[in-house]
Amino acid sequence: MEYVKLGKTGLDVSRICLGCMSYGVSDRGAHSWTLDEESSRAFIKEALNLGINFFDTANVYSDGTSEEFVGRALKDFAKRDDVVLATKVNGRMRKGANGAGLSRKAILTEIDHSLKRLETDYVDLYQIHRWDYSTPIEETLDALNDVVRAGKARYIGASSMYAWQFAKSLHLSEKYGWAKFVSMQNYVNLLYREEEREMIPLCREEGVGIIPWSPLARGRLTRDWDEKTERSETDEFGKRLYATTADADRRVVEAVAKIAAKRNVSRAQVALAWLLQQDGITAPIIGATKMEHLKDAVASVSLKLNADELRALEADYVPHPVLGFS
Repeated sequence: MEYVKLGKTGLDVSRICLGCMSYGVSDRGAHSWTLDEESSRAFIKEALNLGINFFDTANVYSDGTSEEFVGRALKDFAKRDDVVLATKVNGRMRKGANGAGLSRKAILTEIDHSLKRLETDYVDLYQIHRWDYSTPIEETLDALNDVVRAGKARYIGASSMYAWQFAKSLHLSEKYGWAKFVSMQNYVNLLYREEEREMIPLCREEGVGIIPWSPLARGRLTRDWDEKTERSETDEFGKRLYATTADADRRVVEAVAKIAAKRNVSRAQVALAWLLQQDGITAPIIGATKMEHLKDAVASVSLKLNADELRALEADYVPHPVLGFS
């Protein structure tokens, strides 16, 4: 495993981050395919064995049970100071007013609930889970600054939004001396590269670490285009992501398959290796529900694609509708 700084911070993170949306009680939340606690613990333990020190979850995943699973596993398998633990806030956690969003009340309430579920005194990275159009960003940033100053989070980060929104946030934090976002968790993979237009250059310029979610395009880059899985059949959001660009996307998937076969490696390794070689990318967030998912992700760190392979992977890309912000 390789380790790099998260943006221009002094924080060392593994070049692979384990996303923990796949771990949680399956009948709580939006994902019926999540793994139970016993199964989840095996993946978290193996990730640690493989050198992964970076774990990402969210309060909304499986109604908080993802945080519970992750917290208990890390407490049993690792020393707290040896891991980088990230979670997110914004999603609806209860019915009624103030049960979601990025208001001061919501943030200060939800950080305490997350810490309790994670069984820790602090998180290393506390991220806003998309933009909250119903709350002034000044209120959100001020509350996040207080979370950091109270020692409940070491750093703060953001996730998919428009580049102008992120630039505004960075400017306001600079203006008022608040803690600044150090990371951007956005949607980047071989089938969706729209972030290359504005957000990625902005992050590079500002020294913000980029930790893409869905780096394998919800598994589409790892299998034949027409192959179905339980998740793909029930993932309505995933279906919308590629509905209008199927022909071009299919050719990209075929290019991944061709290079993987020539290299005698998995398609996942090729797709992740491409992403890891892009300027500014810190650590893709991978999901793992089979042990080979973890092994492929770690192996991708040392797989270096040549210039011809990179061009072949990028050749058939076409512009996509802007997606992933909701």
